[in-house]
Amino acid sequence: MVISSSHSFSKSNLEVVRKNTANKTNLKRFTQNGQIQIYQSSYRGSYSSIIRDSLRNAALGRKVLLIQFMKGGVKQGVTNPIKLCGNLTWIRSSHSFDQYKSESLENNNNLKKSIYESTLELWNFCKKELQSGENDQIILDEIFLAIDMKIIDKDDLISTLESRFISGDVILTGTDIPKDLLLMANQITELRS
Repeated sequence: MVISSSHSFSKSNLEVVRKNTANKTNLKRFTQNGQIQIYQSSYRGSYSSIIRDSLRNAALGRKVLLIQFMKGGVKQGVTNPIKLCGNLTWIRSSHSFDQYKSESLENNNNLKKSIYESTLELWNFCKKELQSGENDQIILDEIFLAIDMKIIDKDDLISTLESRFISGDVILTGTDIPKDLLLMANQITELRS
């Protein structure tokens, strides 16, 4: 089950604290810090509970962005997101390794290049969303597999997470998680079969 920070808000929902001192009212705005949550599993395809909870969060009014880096088959891409519950934007790569048998990829450099470019396009979109502060929750499903396959640079992910607008929660999933990223996490959950 995904446990979301109960005090994360979008940029437009800044809390205001009123402080009365000698007939003066001072207003101070502060943002709530979102968390970095990591879900790891020994096998792929074990994150259905995260997807279920993202739907629940969207239905409760939170703005959720779900990005699936290594899933495909629906020819979505950044230009064709699926909207659910009014608040959940679900995007898969327009081309992914999951769409093809390994034999057809082995000698097809053009197809490999297309898959890499599609995944990078998705990552560049994610970087902008992480900086925008417009989402209450961003889920980067199987991003660690994209790092392991050398499509996304680990240091790029780390610097993006460090410089993100920090009001929303970021959920990262995968199997082989670099130690640097484990150290950044506020919560680490191991999913077992």
